[in-house]
Amino acid sequence: MTLTRRLSAAVAAVCLGLTLAACGGGTTSASTELCAEGKIRFGIEPYEDPQRLKPAYEIVGAAMEKALKCKVEMTVVEDYAAEVLAMKNKKLDVAQFGPLGYVFAHEKAGAEIVGTFADAQGKPSTYTAGIWVPKTSSVKTVADLKGKSLALGSPTSASGTMFPKAALRTAGLQDQDVKIDYSGHSEALLALTNGKVEAAEINSQTLLTAKESGKFDPANFKQIWTSDPIPNDPVTVRSTLDPKAKDAIRKALLELSKDDVAKVSKLLGVVPSGGMVAVEKSHYQPMFDLAKTLGLTEKDAK
Repeated sequence: MTLTRRLSAAVAAVCLGLTLAACGGGTTSASTELCAEGKIRFGIEPYEDPQRLKPAYEIVGAAMEKALKCKVEMTVVEDYAAEVLAMKNKKLDVAQFGPLGYVFAHEKAGAEIVGTFADAQGKPSTYTAGIWVPKTSSVKTVADLKGKSLALGSPTSASGTMFPKAALRTAGLQDQDVKIDYSGHSEALLALTNGKVEAAEINSQTLLTAKESGKFDPANFKQIWTSDPIPNDPVTVRSTLDPKAKDAIRKALLELSKDDVAKVSKLLGVVPSGGMVAVEKSHYQPMFDLAKTLGLTEKDAK
């Protein structure tokens, strides 16, 4: 989970509260539609310990209920497959997905992008996957990993596993040609620095954190592969929501101030992003391509 992704779910929920607060003190047609069933259903990816998230969500829920005069139901779903199914069955009105989860949410549930978080320059934030080896290693390309040990993230991680596996395919290798160890993001880095594996996937944000904490010195290693930019999490709305409600949500998200982002990021202990910006489905084309290359389904997008 990147810093921006960790921030996305809680801030997105705050955004929804601000959206409807911007509609005025009374109940508008947009808020009426959202509250038609007596509550607003907001799906959150299972990315963190609920006890860590509770303080942020208490503030989120209070803000939304005050604005809407309607109960807000926050749900940390079991996994992405369950989240996609819930939106498809109109059990969720708004949902934050991982970039790969969005592919299946769009294809199977018609999830519509509201926006994604920007970097400090106001551009859609991205990160990259990378494969690193010791500086003294004879490995120079992905093809050279044949027969070598490679530490990856969790089996369902886009940057930690899916993109590196696509790189293996491009280099003419299959999973069985490499000794894969699913270690986790931070654990993969440690496995490499401790000499437990011959190569490891380290995404750009894990790398930054490790460098800043003194746990990784790039001078002792070399990067043999890096992915194209990977887009961060989108916030989506159910396609069957009233158009006025969807427009209200989009407007507030795109006008979200840095101060609002900072309030939530302080609770979560992460660096605030540059706010929310509009993006098109095409921004996530690398994820659609990845799913096609590896033959992935929504069950692979946890």
